[in-house]
Amino acid sequence: QVTLVESGGGLVQAGGSLRLSCAASGSIFSSSVMGWFRQVPGKEREFVAFTSWRGGSPPYADSVKGRFTISRDNAKNTVYLQMNSLKVEDTAVYYCAATRIVPGRSYLDGRDYDYWGQGTQVTVSS
Repeated sequence: QVTLVESGGGLVQAGGSLRLSCAASGSIFSSSVMGWFRQVPGKEREFVAFTSWRGGSPPYADSVKGRFTISRDNAKNTVYLQMNSLKVEDTAVYYCAATRIVPGRSYLDGRDYDYWGQGTQVTVSS
């Protein structure tokens, strides 16, 4: 059983910063891909970033590149999303997702993930 619990969301003014955390329980973390997605009511879920236990340069959505940074602490089974220079359009529910590494997956699509957290609301005011 894998459980993902996000935290760190909240209300922030445009230009501010937040750091989201996703704590994972279960045996998945050490050999997994961990991703962040976001969703606004009435819109499709949007990829934000992912990180693989193998390391390498994490891919980011163009809309957040240069402002958001994804990282992971394998000792704590936790993945983070540092969000700087926040914009009003970053307002969304942010979800953490996890999956084991499977050949052929891009991990840019939510359908590539098997486990999801409950989400945390991020609201950026102007």
